[in-house]
Amino acid sequence: MVYILLGNGFEETEAIAPLDCLRRAGIDACTLGISGFKIRSSHQITVMPDRTLDSLTPADVDEAEMIVLPGGLGGVAAIQESVRATALIRHCYEHGKWVAAICAAPTALGALGLLAGKKATVYPGMEDGLTDAIPQPGTPVVVDGRIITGEAAGSAWEFGLTLVSCLRGREAAEKVAEAVHFHGSF
Repeated sequence: MVYILLGNGFEETEAIAPLDCLRRAGIDACTLGISGFKIRSSHQITVMPDRTLDSLTPADVDEAEMIVLPGGLGGVAAIQESVRATALIRHCYEHGKWVAAICAAPTALGALGLLAGKKATVYPGMEDGLTDAIPQPGTPVVVDGRIITGEAAGSAWEFGLTLVSCLRGREAAEKVAEAVHFHGSF
């Protein structure tokens, strides 16, 4: 299971494009509302997540393959202010699960100390928030160990396809890319 955290103020494209890629690849992916079943995005689109973060059981957490953090300053703040969200991120990291973050969200990983010595990308100008990482400015997606970071909304499809590739292999990601007529690289 892949869990995508949605907090009020999340960036729509950075959540929905990767979710679309994952589901097209047949990967179980679930959106989790940090503050309930009605989450308002950064561009005032109301989204109803699949579940709430509070509904996760220990068994749900154990079955996680990956956790994904979309950007959007409000959404990232919601993640960082949630004890449950930060505990879930830390649990996934400490148990060898994939941890992925895009745009401003890699700064949440930096604040948790998860990027020390790792290559990472982030929204331009936010590199200081990567805390002890090795910034890769201008790089759409960076994979270092079990950490995946994406630069911004413009990288959302590459980010999503990379998530698929990391979980199910390059061939699975190429099938999704072909199905959506993605012509970039990932």
